[in-house]
Amino acid sequence: MTAVPAPGIRVLVVEDDPVAADAHALYAGRVAGFTVVGVAHSRAAAVRLLERTGVDLILLDLYLPDGHGLHLLRSLRAAGHHADVIAVTSARDLAVVREGVSLGVVQYVLKPFTFATLRDRLVRYAEFRAAAGEASGQEEVDRALAALRTPQPAALPKGLSAPTLAAVTRTLRASGTGLTATEAGAAVGISRITARRYLEHLVTSGRAERNPQYGQVGRPELQYRWMPSTPGGGYITDR
Repeated sequence: MTAVPAPGIRVLVVEDDPVAADAHALYAGRVAGFTVVGVAHSRAAAVRLLERTGVDLILLDLYLPDGHGLHLLRSLRAAGHHADVIAVTSARDLAVVREGVSLGVVQYVLKPFTFATLRDRLVRYAEFRAAAGEASGQEEVDRALAALRTPQPAALPKGLSAPTLAAVTRTLRASGTGLTATEAGAAVGISRITARRYLEHLVTSGRAERNPQYGQVGRPELQYRWMPSTPGGGYITDR
């Protein structure tokens, strides 16, 4: 199969929580090649929007105020809508996952998640969608389908552990105004130097920011704060 240039992929966000919906739309709009054409907060609103707007991909929450997301998807298929679907949900029932796959759900993104997680799924979907032509054999078919598969999570930098990162993450998220490495270390029960390594990792991965804290004698100490662009602090895993 060959990769062919494709027009922008039109995305519909279906999510009942306005804050989460705005976040999903913001995230999708930041990925090259994707254009958000609408946001719906209910099953009925999604149907109305689809009646007047062309959509290639739906980011679909499964828990909607007027019906389950898969019920919406089933009705769309019956009506002849062929848009692909990425389920963006907290649903972990594997029976629901299997039913979603049978209805055309190509990816699942479990809440909470980072921008990087959604970006990875969208980029993989775009690669899958771009495959065109006739496969020369099984290998090319497998390669096209592999684009939708997710690799194992990247390992943490040497010396960092997932449980400690989760503890530092929770502490920073709960701080509101931010923390210094000294404060974070005291809260988690680790040294200032160790805390700073974890805080710097969060900065490097785009999940926190640092600024000098002035007003004290001597050199200003760095203060770390959860990134405001992570809506409600709810779109990051604790890994």
